[in-house]
Amino acid sequence: MEKMWWNSNNLLLLSQGTTSSSMEMEIDTSGGWITYTLAVLTLLFICQFTRFQILPRLSSLLLPSSLPSNNPTISVLPSSSQQQHRISDVITDLDLKVLMESLDEAVHGNDKWENVVDRRNNSISYYVKCCKPKDGGPLKYLSTTTFNLCSSETLRDFYMDNFYRKEWDKTLIDHEQLQVDESNGTEIGRTIKKFPLLTPREYILAWRLWEGRDRTFYCYSKECDHPLAPRQKKYVRVGLLRSGWRIREGKTVGAYMCILIHHAELLVYCVEVSGRNSCEIKMVHQEDAGLNVEMAKVIFAKGIWSYVCKMDNALRKYSAMRRIQLTSGVNAVTLVQKVPPALDCCSSSSSRIGGGMGDDGEELIEKKIMRGRKPSKKMIANGLILVGGVICLARGHPNFSAKVAMAFVLSKLTKRRKIKDR
Repeated sequence: MEKMWWNSNNLLLLSQGTTSSSMEMEIDTSGGWITYTLAVLTLLFICQFTRFQILPRLSSLLLPSSLPSNNPTISVLPSSSQQQHRISDVITDLDLKVLMESLDEAVHGNDKWENVVDRRNNSISYYVKCCKPKDGGPLKYLSTTTFNLCSSETLRDFYMDNFYRKEWDKTLIDHEQLQVDESNGTEIGRTIKKFPLLTPREYILAWRLWEGRDRTFYCYSKECDHPLAPRQKKYVRVGLLRSGWRIREGKTVGAYMCILIHHAELLVYCVEVSGRNSCEIKMVHQEDAGLNVEMAKVIFAKGIWSYVCKMDNALRKYSAMRRIQLTSGVNAVTLVQKVPPALDCCSSSSSRIGGGMGDDGEELIEKKIMRGRKPSKKMIANGLILVGGVICLARGHPNFSAKVAMAFVLSKLTKRRKIKDR
């Protein structure tokens, strides 16, 4: 019995010791996991703090050029001196000379020109003709657009503002400035235009602006390549574009007809009188967009007048704030160059629209319709009827003047029939 009691006590003590040791091991094990978890969390916090707080500050101090530019429209190109030299030579003064000769129609030779559009309204007139160059290539267009009540500076800024063009020109998908050469004002940009039912066209162009005498401006554009504009499969790159224009101020010309009977002569005088202030842009354009020549000409003739009217409406809405935004950046307008004196003095002397006017602003062009030694009653009567018709038209009575003219024609026809019957 004593042995059994002693054995039971030993077993009880042994079981109690085993339980206490296992509890101690469990406490030690749980304490180790907590320490390990805290260490891992601390390490992660230090890594994140270093990544988002310390490293950006060090990089801003050591590499200030890595920050983005404040001008979102200009892409900085880390090019070499050879690249800059190539950009400077894309458009030269020789291109300006060829442009001036083309606008004065001095180099066209025996090219056969075909009239395409001749339209006008109260605020704008547009005339364009085209020809096929003898040396081949796409059609060449020569257009003259006259805007009433417009200055040359406003029209220049309007034509050069490609970012405003995105608002009113629905064919323009996107435009971005790639680079500007501040040494000679050459600007390079990328433009995407959409063509109905065709793949959009991509233009990589360089252009340059000059200012001549009497606030006359010239601009010449041509195709080029640029490292920041690699070819993309979703666009068709236009491989040939040569375009240029001249903007100059002038006066619109109003024509008046005056019929006089003086010393037995019936004379008709056409009097040209200077009118409202206006501005003219004359443009020569040649482009190969990968279209059929005849199809392109038909599309151009059908849609160009509505496009010109839309452009005129956008010009009237072109605000002074827009002009300030354009002239505050670095572009071809702010870096405009002067026309070389050798070219400026050789340019056309008629720097105003309607040139050749007299000192008093009027020019009389005399056309003698009839001449006789003695005035006849028929001639005087016919002259009075014609003068009356002109006066009625000028006074705004077209119905009455039309009746007078028809009566005059019918009387002439009845007289001729009577003479034939006799």
